[in-house]
Amino acid sequence: MKNTVNILKALSDKNRLKIIYALMETDELCACQITEILKVKGATASRHLAVLSGVDLLESRKDGRWVYYRISNDFFIERNNELYQWIKHEKINSEEFKNEHKNIFHILKQDPEVICRKQRGVV
Repeated sequence: MKNTVNILKALSDKNRLKIIYALMETDELCACQITEILKVKGATASRHLAVLSGVDLLESRKDGRWVYYRISNDFFIERNNELYQWIKHEKINSEEFKNEHKNIFHILKQDPEVICRKQRGVV
């Protein structure tokens, strides 16, 4: 029961839910892409990612200086589990996400290196 409460608490934040929504659209995202999607500072995005990772909703892998995140295979072992289906349903029916959808795909088309340089102020 405690784990269920922690998972629901993690999903109760709009930005964390936005991360899950974005990851449902693609296999994985690097931390800089997630920061760009959320339109927050890197430290804020990192805190959100830590909360989601802490309840095993996300997995990460490091590739050089890049950290990539994806929906945890352990938690969403089958894309048919009830929580995953509920989140998917809410995402599809969310007007706010429909507005964000275009922004997410615009970010996905950009090279993560370019996004990272922009965030560091290096052009």
